[in-house]
Amino acid sequence: MDGKYRSNIYPGAKVSIVLKEDQRSGKLTEGVVRDILTKSPRHPHGIKVRLEDGQVGRVKEIHS
Repeated sequence: MDGKYRSNIYPGAKVSIVLKEDQRSGKLTEGVVRDILTKSPRHPHGIKVRLEDGQVGRVKEIHS
């Protein structure tokens, strides 16, 4: 699923995010969403979330 739309993301969802420091390499980090930080319904680079372990990044993939 696409991480550009806020409606696809909810707390407890398992996602892959790209952290700020990994944006150049594109390295993905997996985790579970704790908070959704982007307020707009869509963002071209992915919705920004905070994972349960406290890491913040933009959603690239949503795992079902």
